[in-house]
Amino acid sequence: MAEFIKIYEENPNSKMIRKVVDVLKKGGLIIYPTDTVYGLGCDITNTKALERIARIKGVKLEKANFSFICHDLSNLSDYVKQIDTSTFKILKRALPGPYTFILPGAKSLPVVFKKKKTVGIRVPNNNIALEIVKALGNPIISTSIRDEDTILEYTTDPELILEKWDSLVDLVIDGGYGDNEASTVIDFSEGDPIIVREGKGSLDIF
Repeated sequence: MAEFIKIYEENPNSKMIRKVVDVLKKGGLIIYPTDTVYGLGCDITNTKALERIARIKGVKLEKANFSFICHDLSNLSDYVKQIDTSTFKILKRALPGPYTFILPGAKSLPVVFKKKKTVGIRVPNNNIALEIVKALGNPIISTSIRDEDTILEYTTDPELILEKWDSLVDLVIDGGYGDNEASTVIDFSEGDPIIVREGKGSLDIF
């Protein structure tokens, strides 16, 4: 049974944020709000938790395309090879925001991701997500929670999310209704930007 807690985005309660961080540090899985759809996440440093998410998603961990949810761009070099100034300026302009940037992976990636040539970096414009990552001290790995319903691709109601994921995760955050449009994905791994998926993020950042 997953714990279900309410956190308000305008002013996230620090005690509640610590509770979420405790769950993550113990290897727990959480469902949390972002500036787009709700995400399924875990601590990037916990291999067992990463394996659980990969199993739920039905993918091999080393091949999984999970996003790294970061608090800001200050520790980017821990996960990403050096990028040129113009790319960095676009990231600075767009983040926090509804974008996932695919960038060349650094040699210092966590062991389970060593073979990955690229990583997806995300800094969502959502105080709950940002405060969790800040308090944890490192990124969380994240993947969108899709719905089987082809019309509504993403569930937006936290109570319905709880109903569906209750037995699979350890904690569900009710941060209000989510969006049902995913992030815009832009691939910068080869230099020039390639739009992989047009989502909520405007392409005007270029």
